[in-house]
Amino acid sequence: MLDDPKTLIEIDALTCAYGEHVVLRDISLRLAAGEMVGLLGPNGSGKSTLLMALAGVMKPGHGSIKVAGQDVHGAEARWRARQMASVPQRTTVSFPFKCLSAVLMGRYPYLEGWGDYSRDDLDLALTAMEQTATLHLAGRLLPEVSGGEAQMVIIARALAQQAPILLLDEATSALDAAHKIQIFDLLREKNRQGATLLCVMHDLNLAALYCQRLVFLKNGQIMADGPKAQIFTADILSELYETEIRVVQHPVTGDPQAYFVPGASHAGGAGTSGDRWHASLGRQPANL
Repeated sequence: MLDDPKTLIEIDALTCAYGEHVVLRDISLRLAAGEMVGLLGPNGSGKSTLLMALAGVMKPGHGSIKVAGQDVHGAEARWRARQMASVPQRTTVSFPFKCLSAVLMGRYPYLEGWGDYSRDDLDLALTAMEQTATLHLAGRLLPEVSGGEAQMVIIARALAQQAPILLLDEATSALDAAHKIQIFDLLREKNRQGATLLCVMHDLNLAALYCQRLVFLKNGQIMADGPKAQIFTADILSELYETEIRVVQHPVTGDPQAYFVPGASHAGGAGTSGDRWHASLGRQPANL
């Protein structure tokens, strides 16, 4: 049973590691049905690992993950695919699938036995391609389109899956500015229609424009979690990324927006990080 009838995702005391290297430490997180949450943090903070564990791809060392009250890692893969659709950070496709065939794969969890895709499956796939402006790519081979086009096809596949939860790992990183806005406008509309979204993002300002709640990860732990108006501040962001960040108001939407200050890195400007690296080797930096 859910602790709260509105809670859709429950993560408790989650710890994940790659061999001896612990990436996530004691993560506890709740997502209510219908939320659109941005997951941000420095490289290596565990964002992608958290999504993989939630999707059931990576088994945690400790802790539990429940979706709709059911343990994710004890559930069948077909059930997970009907609950959650994922857009990975990178998609490598070597087999020459046509783009429409790739999108139709989102309907696979609903096939019965060895049955073929139905007319409804085809309509849903074509609709998803129309929504992502990829319909003109339907007959083209996926490995032959551009990286940005291929990513939009993969987003279309996730939409065709019609799962109530969308897990997006830097889903728009390969897209130009206009297509990023187009896709996030579409994702926000899906959210308004009831979908729950967890979005790993590096673009602070895009996250602040579209996500009402933000979760900041650092060193494998949750540093801050809350409404963007409360935690999207210069002090918190500067601590999160260890570089000076200023926050101002968007001139149109009023959302907070972040600006980095050149040459103000707390992580080590010229010489500092290099000195630490040389020190770790027991050497003195050369005068270059």
